[in-house]
Parts: sequence; C-alpha cells; structure tokens
Amino acid sequence: MKGRIAVISAAASGIGLAIAEALCGNGWRVYAGDQDTAAVEALRGRENFAAMVCDVSDAASVAQFYAWIASDLMARGAAGIDLLVNNAGISGPTARLEDQPIEAWNATINVNLNGTFLMTRSAIPLLRRRAPGSAIICMSSNAGLFGCPLRGPYVASKWALIGLTKTLAMELGPEGIRVNAICPGSVEGPRIDRVIAADAAERGLTTEEVEREYKRQSSLRTFAAKEDVAAMVQYLMSPAGARISGQALAIDGHTESLSLDMEA
Repeated sequence: MKGRIAVISAAASGIGLAIAEALCGNGWRVYAGDQDTAAVEALRGRENFAAMVCDVSDAASVAQFYAWIASDLMARGAAGIDLLVNNAGISGPTARLEDQPIEAWNATINVNLNGTFLMTRSAIPLLRRRAPGSAIICMSSNAGLFGCPLRGPYVASKWALIGLTKTLAMELGPEGIRVNAICPGSVEGPRIDRVIAADAAERGLTTEEVEREYKRQSSLRTFAAKEDVAAMVQYLMSPAGARISGQALAIDGHTESLSLDMEA
C-alpha cells in the first residue's frame, strides 16, 4: 500500500476523512478536496495529507483543484494517481416529489451526480498513468438500490451513480482501471441525524420513532459506521479486491426495503 496516491472529495470530515485517515495510515498520500474552508485548514500539516478547497459542482473549482494536484505530483516526480474516491454528496431536501423545490433538486443532482462526472473526467488521465491497478470508487447509497419516500432527488442521484459506475467499469476495464460503487446504509453521525430530524418534521413523528423505523429496515437493526466504509475502500485496493469491478457493494446490515409508513 505504501507510496500510493489517492484523490478524495469531501475528505475533510465524516466518511471522506475516515477513508483518508485509513489510507494515510497505510502509507498513502491523499489529496483532499472539500468545500468547508475551516475543515480544510484543519488538515494542513498532517502527515501524508494535502488539502484544498474544492466545490465539486463547479467546473472551474474542479479544474483548479486538479491543476494544483498535477503541479504537486510533478514536483514529487509522481506519474499519476492510484485511486479516486468520489465521496462528495448532499442529502437533499425531505419532501414529496410535488413539494420538492426546483433549486434543491438541482443542487442535489449538481453535487451528487455532476460533481462525480467533473471529478472523474479530470482524474482519468492521472489514473491511466498508474494503470493497471488504479481504481475509482463512487459513493452511492443503499438508496441507489431501493426507492425511498420523501428523498426523490437523493435517490435519483444515487441510482444514477451506480449506472455511471457500471458504464465506467466497461470503458476503463480494458486499461486495467477498476470502478466500483459503495452503497452504505444510514451511517452514524450528524448527517443522518439531520435527515431523521427532517423526516420526523415532515411526517409528524418524533426523531426517536423515525430512528427506530430506519434501524428496523435492516436485519442487523443498526446503522453503519464510517470506519466500515473506510475498511471496504482498503479491501477494494488490496490484492484481495484486484478482480472486483463494476459492482455496487452494500454496507447496510442487509436492508430489504427503505419503505416508510406514508399513511401515518
């Protein structure tokens, strides 16, 4: 693992930071992009980290981010990168489709789907330089495997990411570049807490009731942890994952449905 290089979007907190820390702990160098200026500043100076503010939904920001990466790679005598993790995403609004604000729909698609397109398009030439063996991981969701009431724009974007993953795997596989999607269920932390609060408000329930309902959607009756996702990334980049491509890998405690009681 040592000496390998990763680019990770939204890597200054949450799942992205957990992935970055796990890789850095194995000797990787990580280029972290994040929209949160304060969180990016907090990463500066950490061993094996290089961080820059980047809005994945803005083509100019992404271009600036990759120009910075290319300059640093050249200064270090590195040929390219081994891994792109498209982790940036937003949860979007919680409402029935007819009540979804157009601006919120567009923002969700722009970050979750268009941001992945922009980040991946710029990364492919750098990934080719380290192929075979380089890889792309797209952070989808188990919402990309099921329908989910009140989360239309989020679900649409996460389903689209799986289709994009499978298409990229077909396009890049002959060059030895693998592409997979990770599909976490609800992941412990502030983000799912905000989703639960919005769901509770929309449906007139308590947050405790909604959290219990979410946990009952999976056989294990529990949320995932960000460390679970980081461990899957490490597995996919290990020799054990060398033949895995074009897959949507769920980390969701065996979820069979994301249905909710819409008649309550």
